[in-house]
Parts: sequence; structure tokens; C-alpha cells
Amino acid sequence: MDDPRAIWAKTLIRDFCAGPENSLCAPTPERAWAEPLIGFAAGDDPLWLAYKTHVGPEHWTPGEAFALAFPGERPAASALTVIAWILPQTEQTKADNRAETRFPAERWARSRIFGEAFNARLRQHVADSLTAAGYPAAAPHLLPGWTRVDSAQFVFSSTWSERHAAYAAGLGTFGLCDGLITAAGKAVRVGSVVARIPLPPTPRPYAHHRAYCAFYADGSCGECIGRCPAGALTVAGHDKRKCEAYVSATRSYVREQFGFEGYGCGLCQTDVPCESGIPD
Repeated sequence: MDDPRAIWAKTLIRDFCAGPENSLCAPTPERAWAEPLIGFAAGDDPLWLAYKTHVGPEHWTPGEAFALAFPGERPAASALTVIAWILPQTEQTKADNRAETRFPAERWARSRIFGEAFNARLRQHVADSLTAAGYPAAAPHLLPGWTRVDSAQFVFSSTWSERHAAYAAGLGTFGLCDGLITAAGKAVRVGSVVARIPLPPTPRPYAHHRAYCAFYADGSCGECIGRCPAGALTVAGHDKRKCEAYVSATRSYVREQFGFEGYGCGLCQTDVPCESGIPD
């Protein structure tokens, strides 16, 4: 039988996603995200210390993030759970972006700006609701200390990676473009909170961080390379600086074409075999 607290936590996220705030803020009301995927990772999972090497020494463990939010508390790492979720793009947003070859579709750009603003509210809602129920919680991505850092090995990283939290919670593995390939595909956004609540960890149905990427599995893919308008993807991997520069340069296009301040791309996440699921 499922843990009742796990059911409650999942319902908390799903109900908020079913509400009116899940919106693209378009002239015609439309959801930003489809049904979320949700997983849990133990606060004492060995992966968190491994991330000090594989993400960067500045990457927080759940205990470090929790201590920043609640400096007067020092729970054991085993008392903490990371609750992570995947917000899949809607079918219409994916279809629109699939048809593009250079710039993001309007729905995609809206999901990047207004959809991620919703994701921030979801983080806060989950953290506040858990805390009010007696389970102190915080969203690492919303903490004042969250920042991006330069990395000699990885170009740049951050003090808390949402995708790595989702990987730890059994929700997906990384592709050639560094996007997370999940049961709902790669066209997704990710969020998480750290809470002092005992929840059963979600099993990780993979043994390697590239397990779901067909390029790394057997070399049979690589379609995201041709989808990248910036030339930021090659068989050698993802050039983060080229990618970032291109996405930033889309601001003028989004402003002129769609009439709001935003940016985006996502072409490598659409019209590829892992767009909406794990490749066979």
C-alpha cells in the first residue's frame, strides 16, 4: 500500500497543476503544462555527495539546502526527502515547436516565461503547504543563495540542479543535449523541494545517467544535433556557451513576433525520438 504521506504530497502537486495558475497567459486561456510526473529521493542517498564531483563542489546536498532555509534545525540527512516533479509540455506546444527550425514557437516561448513562473509558484506552494502541515520544507531553487557558478569542468553549473534532483528521484536520465529524458519525454521543465518528511524513495529504473539516450546507448540517434539552430550540439556533446548565447539572442524575436518579453528555443527537445517518451 502506498504511503499516505506520499499520496498526499503527490496530490498537492497535481491539484495545483490542475488549477487556473497553470496557464500560458495567452489571449485564449490554455494550460502551460500537462499532467506532472512526481518522484522522491532520500536525503541520505549517496548521489548527493557524488554530485559534489559530477555537478560541482558548490552543489548543495539536501541537508545543506535545508540548513540554509531553517538555520536553527539540523535534522539527520535520513530524515529529509527531495520531492521532484516533471512538467511536460502540452501536445499543442510540442506540435508547434516541432514545426519550427530556427526560433521558438509562441507557445514554447510562453511556457519558458509564464510556465516557469508557474513552476516557481508551484515550488513555493508545495514548500508552504508541507511546512504548514508540520513538515518544514523549502525549494532550493528559490533560496537567496541559489546561483549559477563557473565550472572549469562543466563550463557552468549551479548550487542546486533541478534535473539532477529529478534523476536522483527516478524520473529520468540525461541526453546528448543535457536535457532530461523522462517517461513523458524530454520536452519538460523540472522542479523540486527539500522537506523534513519520511517518504519512500522512488526506485531508479536505470543504472547510468545516460541510460535513456539512444545516442549513448548504441549510437543509433543524434537527431537533436540537426535540430540545433546554434550549432551547439555535436557528437562531442553540448556546447553550453553557444546554446546560451543563441537562446539569449531570441529575445528580440519573441518581443517583435509575440509581443512580450521572453526567450526560448527547445528545438532539440521536439521533433526527436525522445520528445514525448523514452526511445525504444
